[in-house]
Amino acid sequence: MIRIRTTACAAAVAAAAGLVLMPSQAEAAGSIHLSKIYYDSPGSDTGSNTSLNAEYVQIKNSKSYAVQLKGYTLRDNTGYTYTFPSYRIGAGKTVKVHTGKGTTSAGHLHWGRSWYVWNNTSDKATLHNSNRTWLDSCTYNSSTYDYKTC
Repeated sequence: MIRIRTTACAAAVAAAAGLVLMPSQAEAAGSIHLSKIYYDSPGSDTGSNTSLNAEYVQIKNSKSYAVQLKGYTLRDNTGYTYTFPSYRIGAGKTVKVHTGKGTTSAGHLHWGRSWYVWNNTSDKATLHNSNRTWLDSCTYNSSTYDYKTC
């Protein structure tokens, strides 16, 4: 949301000044970014694998080509870190990183934890590529909702 507003404001200022703004290479090419955090799984937080897997972070590839995520990391504010295995995310596709245990399948990866990662009231997810370059982050501060669209 902030990136869109900032770009729109810059475009408006440039237009008023008679300048032409070209999108940055990253904007033109798309990105790998956080799209949703489902931080409070439905029902009671029992710690069952089903409940753990209802807690997830969804990552979107808005590039026009597939990307290999091996070595990318997803981290919470406390420092719990998930390192992606070899996984190819298709152009325009999403993948959910579930907190619990499970089998990797199209659109689903599993952290393999036996307790929750994401706090139910506030936390921050951060995504880095395999070179440890920051790609995106998403912060939430609410117990009113169970998820945050990033």
